[in-house]
Amino acid sequence: MLKSLFIQNYALIKSLKISPSESFNTITGETGAGKSIILGAMGLLLGKRADTKALLDPEVKCIVEGIFDIQQYDLKTVFEENDLDYDKECIIRREISPSGKSRAFINDTPTTLDIVSEIGSYLVDVHSQHDTLLLASNAYQLQMIDHYSGTYDSLKAYQNIFNEYKKTVRQLEQIESDASHLQQEKEFNQFQFEELENARLKPDEKEDLEERLKLLEHAEEIKIKIHEAINLLEENEFSVEDGLKNATNSIQQASKFSSSLENLATRLESTWIEIKDISDELNKKAEDIVYDPAETENVRARIDLIYQLLTKHRVTTIEELISVKNDLEDKITRSANVQFDIEDLKIKKEELYKNCLNKAKELSKARGSHYSDFTNKVNELLIRLGIPNADLKIEVNKTELTTVGIDEISLHFSANKGVAPQLLKKAASGGEFSRLMFAIKYILANKTAMPTLIFDEIDTGISGEIALQMVDMMKKMSEHHQLIAISHLPQIAAKGNKHFFVFKDHSSDISESKIKEVNEEERVTIIAEMIGGKDPSESAYRSARELIG
Repeated sequence: MLKSLFIQNYALIKSLKISPSESFNTITGETGAGKSIILGAMGLLLGKRADTKALLDPEVKCIVEGIFDIQQYDLKTVFEENDLDYDKECIIRREISPSGKSRAFINDTPTTLDIVSEIGSYLVDVHSQHDTLLLASNAYQLQMIDHYSGTYDSLKAYQNIFNEYKKTVRQLEQIESDASHLQQEKEFNQFQFEELENARLKPDEKEDLEERLKLLEHAEEIKIKIHEAINLLEENEFSVEDGLKNATNSIQQASKFSSSLENLATRLESTWIEIKDISDELNKKAEDIVYDPAETENVRARIDLIYQLLTKHRVTTIEELISVKNDLEDKITRSANVQFDIEDLKIKKEELYKNCLNKAKELSKARGSHYSDFTNKVNELLIRLGIPNADLKIEVNKTELTTVGIDEISLHFSANKGVAPQLLKKAASGGEFSRLMFAIKYILANKTAMPTLIFDEIDTGISGEIALQMVDMMKKMSEHHQLIAISHLPQIAAKGNKHFFVFKDHSSDISESKIKEVNEEERVTIIAEMIGGKDPSESAYRSARELIG
C-alpha cells in the first residue's frame, strides 16, 4: 500500500506530496493539468528510465520518493536475495541530477533499476487502456489463471524443479563442450605434461645452475687467482703465515717482561691461526675447481632447456612452470573422468525431466478445471459493464516444458452476438479491452494480495449506469486493496475515500502542476463542474451531492 508520494522538480511539478487513503482514491483534473505527469513520476518508482528533460528546473535535482506499507506482501525473501534491508515499510527513491545521472535507492540502499523494477512490480500495478500487450502475454494469462484457480503455489513448486532441471541441462551442455575440447587437446596436453614431467624441475634450480655455470666458465681464472693468494699467504719467502708466526713469537717473548703485551700476543696468534685456516680452505677449493668442458656443456644445456620451457609457456619462474604442469595433469585427469560425470548428469537430467513433466501435468490438470468458471465469471461481469454479448474463451495448447509449465493459452474474445471469439488484439476496442482488464482485476482481487492498483482513465467510453456499476466494483475491491483511479467521470470521482484534484498554477513565471486533497465543499463544486461545465447549474450541484451520497 502506498502511504505517501513525494515529487520534486519533475516535469511541471515543482514540489508536491500526497498521502492516499488505504482504500479508494480518486484523482481528477482538467486535461493537461498534470495527471499523466504524476503517473509518469510513479513510473520512476517502478524502474522506468528518465533523463534531464524530466527536470522542471535544469539546475536542480529531481526527486521522486514513495513510502509503502509492505507487511502483507511476504517480500522478505525477495529483499534478502537482493541484499536489501527488510522492514514493514519500504522507501523507494529515485534521483535525477542536472548532469543526467540517475540513482535509485531502496530503504536508503543504492540499487539498480532492475531491482527497483522487480520490487516495484510487487507494490504497484498500473492499469491503463494500453495494457493489450501485457494481457496478450502467455505468462501473464497463466499467472491470472494460477491466482484464480489457487495453483500459484503449485506453479512455484514446479518452477523450483524446472529451474533445477534447466541448471542440470546447462551443466551437461557445458561439460559435454568441455569434454569435446579436452579430447581435442588431450594428446597435446599429454605431450606438454610429459615434457615438463621429464624435465624434473626444482623450484630454485635455475639460480643454482646459473651460479654453477659462471664458476665452470671461469674455472681456470678462478684457480689462478686462488693460487696467487695461497702463494702470498704461505708459499713465498715472505709469506703472510711466516710473518705472522714470527711476529707472534716476538711479542710472546716480549710479554714476559711486560704483561700489557700478552693480549696483543694472543690476538696475533689468533690471526695466524685464522690465516692458516683460510690457506687450507683455499687449497681445498683449488683442488675442487676443475675445468670440465663436458659438465659446462651439460649445465649450459640444462639452463637452455629451462629458458625454452619458460618462453614456451609464457612464464618467468620455475614455480610457474610446475603450476602449468599441475594444471595439465588436472586436464588429463578430467579428460579421463569426464565421461563418468556426463553419464551421472544424464541420469540426473532424465530423472528431473520426468519429475518436472509429472508436476507440469498435474498443474495443467488443476488449471484446466477452472478455465470455464473463470471465463463465465468474466463474461458475467462484462455484461454488468455494458457488454451484453461478451464472450471470452480460453484456447489451450500443450508445449514443451517452459518456466510456466506445458500450457500455452490464449484469450479469445467477442463483444458482438454471432461473431466468433478472436484474439484480443483483433477483437476488442480500447473501451472493451479496458473493461475486460478491469473485470479480470476485480475477480483476482479476491484471490490474492494485490499491489496498489492504479486505474488510468479506464472509464473512457463509458457513462451512466455502466459507470455506476464500475465504481461499485471499485468500492468493493478497495475493501481489501488500495485503489487509485484517475478519472474524468463524476460517478467515479464522487465515491473515493479521498479525492485529489490536479490543477495548473500560472501565478509565477513558469506554469506548475499542483495537486491537493479537496474537502467536501470543494469536492461538490469539482464534481458539479464535471457534470455541468465551468458554471454548473443548481441541478448539477444537486446531482453532485447525490453522487457523493
